Amino acid sequence: MSDVSASSREIADDGRSRGTRNAEHAHRALGLTDSEYDLIIDKLGREPNAVELSMFSLMWSEHCAYKHSKKLLGQLPTEGPYLLMGPGENAGAVDVGDGLAIAFKVESHNHPSAVEPFQGAATGVGGILRDIFAVGARPIAVLDSLRFGEPTGTRSRYLLEHAVAGIGHYGNSIGVPTVGGEIYFEPAYEQNCLVNAMALGIAPHDRLTRSAATGPGNVLVLFGALTGRDGIGGASVLASAELDEDDADKRPTVQIGDPFAEKKLLECSLELLDEELLVSLQDLGAAGLTSSSSEMASKGGLGLDIHVDRVPLREPGMEPFEIMVSESQERMLCVVEPDKVDAVLAVCEKWETTATAIGEVTDSGHLRVLQHGEVVGDMPVIALVDDCPLYDLEPAKPDEAIYPPAPRALQAADDDPQAILPELLGAPNIASRLPVFEQYDCLVQSRTVRRPDEADAAVLTLPDGSAIAVAIDGSGRRVAADPYRGTVENVFECAANLACVGAEPLGLTNCLNFGNPEKPHVAWQLSESVRGMADACRALDTPVVGGNVSLYNESGGGPIYPTPVVGLVGRLPEAARAGRLGFAHDGDAIAVVRAASPSLAASELSKLRGEPLPDGLPERDPVALRAAIELVRDAVRRGEVRSAHDVAEGGIAVALAEAAVAGGRGATVDLRQVGGATCQSLPLDEQLFGEGPGTFVLSGPREALEALSAPAGVKVTVVGEVGGASLSIAHGGGELSWTLDALREPRARGLADALDDATRLDD
Repeated sequence: MSDVSASSREIADDGRSRGTRNAEHAHRALGLTDSEYDLIIDKLGREPNAVELSMFSLMWSEHCAYKHSKKLLGQLPTEGPYLLMGPGENAGAVDVGDGLAIAFKVESHNHPSAVEPFQGAATGVGGILRDIFAVGARPIAVLDSLRFGEPTGTRSRYLLEHAVAGIGHYGNSIGVPTVGGEIYFEPAYEQNCLVNAMALGIAPHDRLTRSAATGPGNVLVLFGALTGRDGIGGASVLASAELDEDDADKRPTVQIGDPFAEKKLLECSLELLDEELLVSLQDLGAAGLTSSSSEMASKGGLGLDIHVDRVPLREPGMEPFEIMVSESQERMLCVVEPDKVDAVLAVCEKWETTATAIGEVTDSGHLRVLQHGEVVGDMPVIALVDDCPLYDLEPAKPDEAIYPPAPRALQAADDDPQAILPELLGAPNIASRLPVFEQYDCLVQSRTVRRPDEADAAVLTLPDGSAIAVAIDGSGRRVAADPYRGTVENVFECAANLACVGAEPLGLTNCLNFGNPEKPHVAWQLSESVRGMADACRALDTPVVGGNVSLYNESGGGPIYPTPVVGLVGRLPEAARAGRLGFAHDGDAIAVVRAASPSLAASELSKLRGEPLPDGLPERDPVALRAAIELVRDAVRRGEVRSAHDVAEGGIAVALAEAAVAGGRGATVDLRQVGGATCQSLPLDEQLFGEGPGTFVLSGPREALEALSAPAGVKVTVVGEVGGASLSIAHGGGELSWTLDALREPRARGLADALDDATRLDD
């Protein structure tokens, strides 16, 4: 076999050594260190050839091997009473009763989206959907978690518009509703946007499918789209290196998606499983055939032979390494018993999906690549998958601030709450997301009970009249201020969103978006964040069912905010009683549930004022936070409240305004008793706009709210009444009042204006 070809060396081109590569240092060009290359030689007992080196470089990349995070992830709790399928599979799954399971997972497509936002975001959706039906579940919902630089920037508006368009294109075309998500804008994401996609699917317990290869002599069948050069080295390499000024040169590594092909692939896969024709099933994502085949072999403790000359190609003349590492989309790999191969091919033909037997399961423990009968690659599966070196981080808390403060954007005077509230409502991080959600179909499949902007979590009905709820959250700003406490807050914030619709958490998935872990301050952020997530999950008795790690999200402008995104799935007994965020009836009482005092530390108001991030966040009592969540959840389930909304960005004044605008009803509120003397001693801006977990705004019949029994550490106070055409808030120094129109307009226009600006850029 010849030395590594020029095209092979370009797979992992990171722009930092262009023009200096040679065969002697081919492993460096592919992202492998000298010590890693030496280890590969040791594992093989010889130097790797071009095919083997390409495959090792991808399987030992950060994206595939988690070599800087795997040790940390062992802290996360992974056991729970509802867990059916946990980490290690394509998606996790939980029991939702009546013999049904919900499979779910969140993944990143950050680097591809920074290079080509439409296809990067679209194929991110396609990839996460394949993870769902790879375990035998029919996809029923998508959520997205997006981060961009400030919308005043030309690049950020371009990325926003095209990423949103890509998500809508793929989800709408394939017929899976996008039911929720989040978008935040911060200077730290200017060069490195984040595009995280979460998907859910439903399946009977007995259709849940694992990916381990079993049965020597069984046949490997590849089905779906043709294999081409698009995406070679894409997700796995882009997600394992920092981006730089040569980003545009990486555009060819971004995959091209076809949602209509994936729809056929989805239906074909589920029919194959329903007909019990498959032994195991795996999707082809990052690193293509290399990762899918080697991971199936590793999980089964077996070997595989793959004949690359049998792989249906889109482009003639592809080299073996190109076929093995291609990241062409909409492809699946399955293990089939020999006497069922013809039946599998017939089902694929019915769905007009190309299918070909390309290999066999062996008991060799090796992954062999053959071309026209000649072995062109032979690697021990253990070496390729399990023996990648795992690194100990060297965390160190930075001595000085990493992130400069955002420029002052607040137009109002600092001490004028009358003007601050409308401005906060129109701020990009708080304004209504409807201009984005309206580009997505949230109703297809007819399961959606609560549309985006109707409730704090998405709600989907189940056949027996119960429902599931799902939310996704991840404030990078607060985690940047305090990686441990900020991550704890993210988990509790997500659980609070479920509580507001009456749902109990069953399982959590996560996507850990961080900078370069080889830098001590990023290693510290990552270590503290994982510790915080583990503690929060244990405090809520909620297992982690799986997730994704995305590192090296930084450029010459520095790292992103550390952004651990969490997605929670929960269940509620009656879909008809799912909570809403908007005030529903004139004359209803309004109550505030509070388990912790608010703070302006790392708040949206402090950002708009141009203040630097604080060094730490206030400590919160997790027992009290959980108690407040359970109080709200139980009240919603019993039908004792007509609206429930947790206090998040912008504080209690914003939460009250959002509930009033969403319900089209004003309110009169007296905040002088909320939270007792401790809160009353706070400055007025902190009382009104302070943030932090553990506070909720409820409305409903007065008798029901007054009868709520507050557990230790939680205070429930009836503070006002729904009604009228304005929001009036009494406080220690007087009263503030805004008409609903004065609140509705900035909330509706804040993000819409940014999108309008983006549209004009293309005109």
